[in-house]
Amino acid sequence: MSEITSSKPEITNPFEQILTDCQHDPSKVQDCYEDHRTNRNAQSKAKLLSPDFSGWQTDEILRKLHAQAANTQRDNEPSFVDPRNNFTLYARPPPNIRELVAEIQADIQDAAPAIWLTPPDFLHITVIEMASGRTEADVEAFLAHLQESGTIPDLVDYTFHHRTRLVKPILSYDATAMALSFVPAAGEDTAVGNQTYCGEGDKYTYHHLRHDLFDRLTATGLLMKPRYVVPSAHVTIARFFTHDGFVAGGSRPDGVPVVDQERVVALVERIEQINEKLRQKYWPQENGAMPAEGEWIVGQGKGLELCKGRSYYGGGENVVTGKGFP
Repeated sequence: MSEITSSKPEITNPFEQILTDCQHDPSKVQDCYEDHRTNRNAQSKAKLLSPDFSGWQTDEILRKLHAQAANTQRDNEPSFVDPRNNFTLYARPPPNIRELVAEIQADIQDAAPAIWLTPPDFLHITVIEMASGRTEADVEAFLAHLQESGTIPDLVDYTFHHRTRLVKPILSYDATAMALSFVPAAGEDTAVGNQTYCGEGDKYTYHHLRHDLFDRLTATGLLMKPRYVVPSAHVTIARFFTHDGFVAGGSRPDGVPVVDQERVVALVERIEQINEKLRQKYWPQENGAMPAEGEWIVGQGKGLELCKGRSYYGGGENVVTGKGFP
C-alpha cells in the first residue's frame, strides 16, 4: 500500500537484493530473470497438464467490462465500472515489439478463440507501480504530491539518459494470462540488416532502472509496496475471461465445468511451438548476433508514461509521457 510521508524514513529498496546478489553483473542479472521465467513456465505447464486442473482462473472484472462493451450484459445489470484505480510508470513497446505481439496473438487465438487479447494501445510493461487498487482520491493525492515535488519530468525522461535493453522474448503463461517476457541484455550484439552493432553498453540493466526509479520516488516521501518486485520484464498480451472452447461438457459436483484436457494440451503445445520459433528467430544466432526485431530498447520512440486511473489492463489516463529517442 502506498502512502505519503513528510519524514524521510529508511526504506529498503526491494530491487536492491538482486543487484547485490548478482554483484551488478549484467550476465548474472539476466540469469536471474531467465531462471524466474523458466521455473514459472515449468510450474504452469505441470499445473495445466495435471489431471486435477479445474480450468482457467477467469478474470470476472474483465468479463463484465467485455460484456458491457459488446452490449451483451443482461438488461437488468447495472453499468459496471472497474473499482481499481492505479498509479504507475509504464514503458510502452516500440513498433517492432508491437508487430511481434500481434503475430503471437494471432497464433494464440487460433488455439484459444475466446481468449481476450490486449489491444495494441494497451500493451505495456509496468516498470514501477506506485499504487494499485486505490480510490480516485488516493491516486489524485499521490499525483499532486509528485507534482509538488517537481520530480515528474525526471521520472518520465529517465530512460532518455539511462538506456537499457530487453532481449530474448518468450511467451510466459499460467492459468490466468499470457505475457511476452524478456530478460535484461548482457552484451549481446545486435544485427540490423548486414550490420552488427556491439552490445557492450549493457552494464546498466533494466533491473537497475527499476531500482533507481524506486529510490527517486521514495526520496519524495512516497512510500510504496509495489506488487511487481520479482525479476520479470513482461507485457501481458492475453487473458482468460471465459471457459469457452475448453469445456468438455457437464459439470463436476461443485458446479465447475469439466475441462477439455485435449484442448488444454493443444494450447500448451502451441505455446511451446511459439517459444521455439522465438528462440530460433529472435535470439542470438550462430554468428552471435541477435536480430533487432526481437530487441526492446526501453524508451525508444517515447519515454516512460505516467499513467493513472483504471489502468489495470493497460488503459487509464496518460498524465504525461517522457522524451523518447530514435
